[in-house]
Amino acid sequence: MGGSELQAVQGMLPIPFPGAINAGRSDRVQKAIDSLASSGGIEARGAVYTKSEVVDFILDLASARYSSDLTGIRFLEPSFGGGDFLIPLLKRILASWRSKHGESPSATAIEDTLVGFELHTETFSRTKDLIRNALIEEGFTHEDSKYLAGKWLYNDDFLLADAGNEFNVIVGNPPYVRQELIPAPLLHEYRLRFHTFYDRADIYIPFIEKSLSSLVPSGVLGFICADRWMKNKYGGPLRKMISESFHFKIYVDMVQTQAFQEDVCAYPAITIITRDRPSITRIARNPSLSKEALKQITHQLISEESAQFLAPLESTALAPSTSPWLLGSDDQVDLIRQIEADYPLLEDAGCKVGIGVATGADRVFIADYEKLDIEPSRKLKLVRTRDIATGQVKWLGKGIVNPFLDDGRLVGLADYPKLERYLQKHRDVVLARHCAQKNPRNWYRTIDRITPSLAARPKLLVPDIKGESHIVYEEGEFYPHHNLYYMISDEWDLRCLQAVLMSSLTRAFIAMYSTRMRGGFLRFQAQYLRRIRVPCWSAVSDGMKAELLEAAASRDIDACNDAVCSLYDLKIDDLIKLHEATL
Repeated sequence: MGGSELQAVQGMLPIPFPGAINAGRSDRVQKAIDSLASSGGIEARGAVYTKSEVVDFILDLASARYSSDLTGIRFLEPSFGGGDFLIPLLKRILASWRSKHGESPSATAIEDTLVGFELHTETFSRTKDLIRNALIEEGFTHEDSKYLAGKWLYNDDFLLADAGNEFNVIVGNPPYVRQELIPAPLLHEYRLRFHTFYDRADIYIPFIEKSLSSLVPSGVLGFICADRWMKNKYGGPLRKMISESFHFKIYVDMVQTQAFQEDVCAYPAITIITRDRPSITRIARNPSLSKEALKQITHQLISEESAQFLAPLESTALAPSTSPWLLGSDDQVDLIRQIEADYPLLEDAGCKVGIGVATGADRVFIADYEKLDIEPSRKLKLVRTRDIATGQVKWLGKGIVNPFLDDGRLVGLADYPKLERYLQKHRDVVLARHCAQKNPRNWYRTIDRITPSLAARPKLLVPDIKGESHIVYEEGEFYPHHNLYYMISDEWDLRCLQAVLMSSLTRAFIAMYSTRMRGGFLRFQAQYLRRIRVPCWSAVSDGMKAELLEAAASRDIDACNDAVCSLYDLKIDDLIKLHEATL
């Protein structure tokens, strides 16, 4: 125990969990671990602490209820932070022991009950003291509390420690750390060990993978973390792993609920996953944090009696693949799946989805069009989200510098003296961009290549984050900014397509596939817009085309819905069911 006690000394290097894969840690990897262990920044550590009501809710859902027999069960908290889960869990374990045995346990009787990891040394030491004090308050001697804290708690990187795979319950709030903040040697090591650490995944993804791998059969994982992985590209491998080999038992959407002690920009969900055969998922959304409300919803989510299962939804829509999960009712999901089976994807029906231009230095490349003192052929009228706020294009006069020729090549600055003078005036700002440093020869290009002919094409414009489908027709005068997605087509009449996209059917598709933002806002991103299904234009009757055109011209959502019901042969009740998925 003496070695463990050294962790209380701030600045000491972390002592790994017994059995840690030390042989697999190079000096560079260990140095990166030591750096994170001593880092003081909350952002670098991903430290976001959970409200006590939410902790109790998760523990109840994860079979760690006061009414349960918790003796003989092994618990793990893989990133314990300030002890938000550890201390309530400890109290529940001791209460369960006393209920069963009529007395408090000895230290040796519960020495293998609990394991916790925390990488940050200062946090580890502070929480270890809290655990000791909690044990003393529960009646343990100073010596026993010191022994148990040293036996249970490890100042190490959970992802690299060999914690074993014999845990019945794993709970917690894994760290939120973007890849950019992880030292390169450590990032490389994580990628070697965890197949779900894919694309732009946050560090909580391998935490979920390793925790699931550490469960015994029928073991339970109860985490609160961002829900982005259930829909986004980077979550594909994890979705496949879970839907094939585990039971995604409970999902509680907490996006509109203040689940953390601080107001942070996170989009959390509670996930209860068991090491069992895949089965239905029970769903609840944005519960009240009152004790009575949480008690009731816990009963509904874990009850085996279907008659008592009232408020949450049931879903069987977790496809055993990398596809995004559709977390809605069976009726909603079945209807979406039927439409997907009957109609082609938007882009397969002759429509293209794209995104406007990102410059990396808007204050240089974007300015008042008339005041941009460069050659007329080197500037384009720019349309932004604020230009289409009314549902029509009301241009506010901004333009964008265009350093590209029609064939996609960069212009030679010597051929455009006004453009060269303008860019040289702002050279320091333009050169400071990553894309310019990466390719100094082409220092004056925008991040995205500009295709001037796009400005002259009629298009539909779609803002990224909106509470409703905001689809605006632009007749072919402006180039879109990067906060706008656009659609063009050589087949579909864009006015008719506008009516389809303004309908509740399109919003339902986006709501099913999109990650949801605070305030109920949805992400109308290209990856979700491309999921929309439409008939081939040749299959649309002349009468249907006229009805769609009239609905789009009026911008009447009810008229769009009526037209879409006819187009897709839907009953209005079907559309209402889908609309409920967006609420």
